[in-house]
Amino acid sequence: MIVSAMTMISRVMGLVRDSVVANILGAGAAADVFLFANRIPNFLRRLFAEGAFAQAFVPVLAEIKEQHGDDKVRLFVAQAAGTLGTILMLVTLLGVIGSPIVAALFGTGWFIDWWQGGEDAYRFELASSLLKLTFPYLFFISLVALSGAVLNVYNRFAAAAFTPVLLNISIILCAIYLHDKFEVSAYALALGVFIGGVVQFLFQLPFLAKLGMLKMPTFAWRSPEITKVRKLMIPALFGVSISQINLLLDTVIASLLEKGSIAWLYYSDRLIEFPLGLFGIGIATVILPTLSKLHANAKLEDFQHTLDWGVRFVLLLGFPAMLGLSVISPLIITVLFDHGAFSASDVDNVRAVSLGVMAYSAGLVSFMLIKVLAPGFYSRQDTKTPVKIGIKMLVLNMVFNLMLAPFIGYLGLALATSLSATCNAWLLYRHLKKQNVYTLSHFSVWFTAKCVVASVVMAFVVMQVSQAFSWQTWALAEQIGLLCGVLMVAGIVYFSILFILGIRLKTIKDVSNSTL
Repeated sequence: MIVSAMTMISRVMGLVRDSVVANILGAGAAADVFLFANRIPNFLRRLFAEGAFAQAFVPVLAEIKEQHGDDKVRLFVAQAAGTLGTILMLVTLLGVIGSPIVAALFGTGWFIDWWQGGEDAYRFELASSLLKLTFPYLFFISLVALSGAVLNVYNRFAAAAFTPVLLNISIILCAIYLHDKFEVSAYALALGVFIGGVVQFLFQLPFLAKLGMLKMPTFAWRSPEITKVRKLMIPALFGVSISQINLLLDTVIASLLEKGSIAWLYYSDRLIEFPLGLFGIGIATVILPTLSKLHANAKLEDFQHTLDWGVRFVLLLGFPAMLGLSVISPLIITVLFDHGAFSASDVDNVRAVSLGVMAYSAGLVSFMLIKVLAPGFYSRQDTKTPVKIGIKMLVLNMVFNLMLAPFIGYLGLALATSLSATCNAWLLYRHLKKQNVYTLSHFSVWFTAKCVVASVVMAFVVMQVSQAFSWQTWALAEQIGLLCGVLMVAGIVYFSILFILGIRLKTIKDVSNSTL
């Protein structure tokens, strides 16, 4: 509840930020370039920091805490901060100096156009410049991820979950007050990203100090604990961050497609990230240290019950989010983004983003399940199985991209991501079952069936309500009122149907298996 509440604030501010960005940059070339320059360090952050590093670091940290106490934890945290910080500093310097190479590598279409002297060559040059501002974000936010992992293991969830709000505030303030100070407004947003990284890092230091975890960082590449994290982290680079790698590959291909494709995919992904971050990542944040502690103490039955509860919880919220977003995405997009430069475009951006949301929504439940099932491996310090699955999914995603993108453009990229995520979730579950670690309980099967029924009824009612009004011509305030009303109706209908089907609050909260 704490993590979801803080994440709710963060996601709402994130949508406000995206609304401001859409208003200033629209969904054209400038938006494409800024979102590209912002996505690269964010991809690396999720890959190395919140992804592979966190999944390798948290189980080892929990094990040390349970078996050796706080003094050993302090030493381990100092070694991790010093080792990770040194590596990140080098990577950041290389990224800033070599930004043209990074831009050429991940923005292939723009680089080719620049090389040939095309009319859009400026996009490659702008991307290279913006990366010099956004790339240092990787250094600060990775250390934020480390400190947040420490706070989570000590059950200080609120501070770590609230931290991303500061990034959104920084970008919003820079966008509002500095966008007219630069010839290209995207520079103000990139500066906001840099400032946001610094502010987030400074914000968490007092909380670490209160825990007594602030100690001078030391480089300890060969210490037994860091070596263990390193060995777990290398394969985890693929296993936990497969969806991020897929999104980055989508960016590379999207740079070859029609103008606006990157922005359409970004705004579509941002709407999907709202429920995913609120529920999927929220549960995953709490469940990883919990599972790690249960494994360290050999509580196998509690381990299975906790994992089963996590699956039930994301399914409870994932199905209505998936169908709800598909049904009312045009209204949501109009309210959030259809202003300023976004609406001034001669392209129907609302329809383009709405179709992207539908394509991503098809994989929303799978995205959530991955966030819950992957900790079932990492909490047991098993990183080999997810990496094998991750490599297969990378190849499969590219196959889907090549099959779909030539025919339906950016929608093919979004749909390919959803399809590969579904295969990923299924293989994770199948291997957990094969290893006798986790099997979906009969209780959860019936629970899931009732969630599906309630979600379908809710989607039908919401569709009828939203289509009963010609809201496209309404003022923004009226559209906001309708959206709030529709969301309220959706919640009432969904939980009322669940109540009729026998689901109670106690049923949802109960971690142990029970009967309906």
